[in-house]
Amino acid sequence: MLGLKGYQRTAAVVTGSIVASLFAAGAQAVPLPDTKPQISVKDYKEALGKLPEFPGAAKYHFGHKKTPAKTHPLSFGSYARGCVAGAIAIPYDGENWQVMRLSRNRNWGHPVLIDFLKRLAADAPSLGWNGLLVGDLSQPRGGPMLTGHASHQIGLDADIWLRQMPDYRFSAKQRETESAISMLNGNLSKPGADRKVNPNRWTDAHAKLIRRAAQDDGVARIFVNPTIKKELCDFETGDRDWLRKVRPWWGHHYHFHVRMACPADSKQCKNQAVPPAGDGCGKELTYWLSDEPWVPKKPKPGEKPKPRKPKPPLSVADLPNSCATVLRAE
Repeated sequence: MLGLKGYQRTAAVVTGSIVASLFAAGAQAVPLPDTKPQISVKDYKEALGKLPEFPGAAKYHFGHKKTPAKTHPLSFGSYARGCVAGAIAIPYDGENWQVMRLSRNRNWGHPVLIDFLKRLAADAPSLGWNGLLVGDLSQPRGGPMLTGHASHQIGLDADIWLRQMPDYRFSAKQRETESAISMLNGNLSKPGADRKVNPNRWTDAHAKLIRRAAQDDGVARIFVNPTIKKELCDFETGDRDWLRKVRPWWGHHYHFHVRMACPADSKQCKNQAVPPAGDGCGKELTYWLSDEPWVPKKPKPGEKPKPRKPKPPLSVADLPNSCATVLRAE
């Protein structure tokens, strides 16, 4: 968490940028004391009043909130730029689930997400799946996370491991050290790679669990590795409507990522665009399984690789205005 000096340094930078923007376009620096000020004292005080209440990266503020905002459950903003009020925690243990990585305190979500996870866990044994190992949901108040995930910000995303719950309870230490299991058969970035799931790890029970999740009315999308999407396309011989929700994406070979639709009463929640029509098993998937997305392109002779500029972290001001209220709430 930012200490007092860190906040002071950040505030100083922000103050300078705000004040500087109020000077004439040709001004190069703050005027010296013996020159005539180009803004009035009143304007200067107004500029100070516009300083953000929460200076610095939003992830520091949201990442260090240990409890939820005690309000009616509401999601604000989009999945990668928002927050959640009134979140509830899924218990660490249920009859058919266990929560992993407890030290992260990311087992919080909007009640619609928690209810979904409980439904899926209850159905799991009938699908040949002993129970769920639940990964990251959201922080107590959502928002950007200190590490990982660009999304998971509004209490409507959940990661479910592609590993069955064992028939015993993991210890607290095991929940931090046990690993999920990759379904990949090899390195996807090699030219001509065999981009399929590992047949010794993937089972019909995996497919049935993901299908049941996608068939839930509240689920908007499910993200899986393209190799898994291909396996699901081959698995389904009946109604294929649910496959439309299952989208190929980077990573997601250790877990599948469930995204719920915005609750009806969360008027400031922004749904993602509806997936394209069809089962998604055609040209789009063919592209994902080709060399094109995976194999690094060789630079042309004499061409220097362009360095990637990291994106600046989101500030609280970048989020919906309601998220500042969520941070202030008890």
